[in-house]
Amino acid sequence: MDKVAVLIPCYNEEKKVGKVIRDFKNALPEAVIYVYNNNSFDRTKEMAEKAGAIVRNEYMQGKGNVIRRMFRDIYIR
Repeated sequence: MDKVAVLIPCYNEEKKVGKVIRDFKNALPEAVIYVYNNNSFDRTKEMAEKAGAIVRNEYMQGKGNVIRRMFRDIYIR
């Protein structure tokens, strides 16, 4: 069976990231959930980890940078 990965880019999403992760876990319990933190200055990383996601950091600001990083990481696996 193929693995399913859920890729979630985040920037300052501490209030909602936990719910998004829980909703994906309910819908796709076999999936591995990755949150890509794009220089958040709130508690996005901590909240995502608490909800059970694997958190990676992309330090180059911007959607394009974080999207390229997500696909580069997942493609290698």
